[in-house]
Amino acid sequence: MNDNHSVGATVRLMQPELLKAGALQDAIFSSPYFSCIATDAHGVIQLFNVGAERMLGYRSEDVVNHFSPANISDSFEITARAAALTLELGTPIAPGFEALVFKASRGIEDNYELTHVRKDGSRFPAIVSVTALREPTGDLIGYLLIVTDNTARKHAEQERERLSVELENARAQAEKANRAKSEFLSSMSHELRTPLNAVLGFAQLMESEKPPPSERQQGSLKQILKAGWYLLQLINEILDLSMIESGQVAMSREAMALTDVLRDCQGMIAPQAQKRDIKLTFSSLDTPFYVHADLTRVKQVVINLLSNSIKYNREGGSVVVECKIQDNDRVRLSVRDTGYGLTTGQLAQLFQPFNRLGQETGIEEGSGIGLVVTKQLVELMGGTIGVESEVGVGTLFWIELVASFAPKLQLDNQPLGVGVRQPAEKLRGMVLYIEDNPANLILVEQLIARRGDLSMLSAIDGHSGIALVRKHMPDLILMDINLPGINGNEVLGMLRNDPLTAHIPVIALSANALPRDVRKGLEAGFLRYLTKPINVVEFMEALDTALEYTTPAMSLG
Repeated sequence: MNDNHSVGATVRLMQPELLKAGALQDAIFSSPYFSCIATDAHGVIQLFNVGAERMLGYRSEDVVNHFSPANISDSFEITARAAALTLELGTPIAPGFEALVFKASRGIEDNYELTHVRKDGSRFPAIVSVTALREPTGDLIGYLLIVTDNTARKHAEQERERLSVELENARAQAEKANRAKSEFLSSMSHELRTPLNAVLGFAQLMESEKPPPSERQQGSLKQILKAGWYLLQLINEILDLSMIESGQVAMSREAMALTDVLRDCQGMIAPQAQKRDIKLTFSSLDTPFYVHADLTRVKQVVINLLSNSIKYNREGGSVVVECKIQDNDRVRLSVRDTGYGLTTGQLAQLFQPFNRLGQETGIEEGSGIGLVVTKQLVELMGGTIGVESEVGVGTLFWIELVASFAPKLQLDNQPLGVGVRQPAEKLRGMVLYIEDNPANLILVEQLIARRGDLSMLSAIDGHSGIALVRKHMPDLILMDINLPGINGNEVLGMLRNDPLTAHIPVIALSANALPRDVRKGLEAGFLRYLTKPINVVEFMEALDTALEYTTPAMSLG
């Protein structure tokens, strides 16, 4: 602190000496790097330094006592500045020199951008800093204008703007191309599925005819069916990849039991393993291992990993599936096989689209898309995927997802009984809940059971849900949005288009909780849109409101 005082005192003592010597004035007047212009109180230029001569092309003797700074500035900009000052300060400002120094004359620090005009008529953007010059008594004696050439900065700004526009145009073109690609693939998927449906349908009919086809015909039919189902899988994978790349994949991340998925996948994949004499071991099915993810997409990921571990395994090999809690609050699911393993070069190319790592000529069919889709789905759910492999020993694929807990009721500090109706003497109606997450189904079953006046049916996908609606005609439908196959919005549309089911109130119950999701759901026709975790009071009130809308089903007679 004492040193600072000393330095400050030294500077103050030096100032009179510098001024006496004229060193500062000489340096300013002789500098070629900035324009220094001084005027008298009337705006007539009295000083025009070397930098001003170099910047504007005039000699000092041509300007001093002859020009005002307004004479070397764009007149339209000066007029615009006068108008802006008049509006800002509520005082009429005359265009010309007064507009250039008005703020400085009132002790206001002033910097502005202005176009200067050189002697040869060329123009350049400048930044002008204006300071009023006063006597020690305070009397105004003139103005000092420091002018900096702003060309380089303007060019940089223009270049940034140009690049920004180009990038925006490129982004818009890319989005347009992505949309066009997605629309094309979606359309092609539909167009391919239609004839493929006929191929697979009639092939299956022929295969099951009585009397059965000849042995030779059966062999041909098996080849047709094998190729047809493979083509359908390929269509689905390409469409999945396209939707992921264009950001159109719907995700409903919520608490789900990973072991529920593993049990389903075990049943689905077991026939494929038995056919290859491969032993499947699921060592972690006794613990739920809840994760925060999309149930349908997790199932897709697990099926793909299991299918690959069987497809590229040895005859009589094994596959071991394990779940473990990691230290980073994540659950790791690992799938280890006893296949031939992958080289370092193959591992480096593993997640490249359409790259089958040299298996193109092998007996196993594939598109080289499955693992790419798997990786992107895992990452979209906030997870990570990895692989370890040793040639001749086998391969370990693992995914890690954010750990969670079993779905819980949101009570908002209310007593457990609030919002729950007392048991009625007879049932008021039947509720159908269409939901693919078993944990959520159990939770809602418990809530419905506590009312005592409602019974409940459940379906795990849209198609089976529609079938149950038409069979049982429930009084109320609860609907998840992200369902496998067809989503909740599509199911709602099908119900509304059917005169037999159009009257049934439908409540959305979804983990998609953004305001735009709620708005979209209500616009689609849901009576209410409830978000997870379930708020008991809100849930019960929504049930009562929906039941008031219930009308008797149309008579079939």
